[in-house]
Amino acid sequence: MFAIIQTAGHQFRVEPDQLIDIDRLGAATGAEIIFDQVLLVSQDDGSVVAGSPIVAGARVVGIVDEHARGPKIRVFRHKRRKGMRRTRGHRRDLTRVRITNIATD
Repeated sequence: MFAIIQTAGHQFRVEPDQLIDIDRLGAATGAEIIFDQVLLVSQDDGSVVAGSPIVAGARVVGIVDEHARGPKIRVFRHKRRKGMRRTRGHRRDLTRVRITNIATD
């Protein structure tokens, strides 16, 4: 069984007992969060329910494991033959969520 959810403008394919890294949420560590924007649900028997745009009554439940930062991304800009070079970087603030249940009503 798997589902496709949407959160913070990104879509994720999730299964029970899976860890996903999403953009930082305001929830505390150990808190339960519910994703109600479920775009698709696939059951174990092969049946697929697709929403238009979301599946009515479906939700994905997860628990916040930790808050962390992603890897450092280097952004290098230059203009050829001009001697202009600039290196900047950033790290994303992430929340690691453990998916516990996919429920459809």
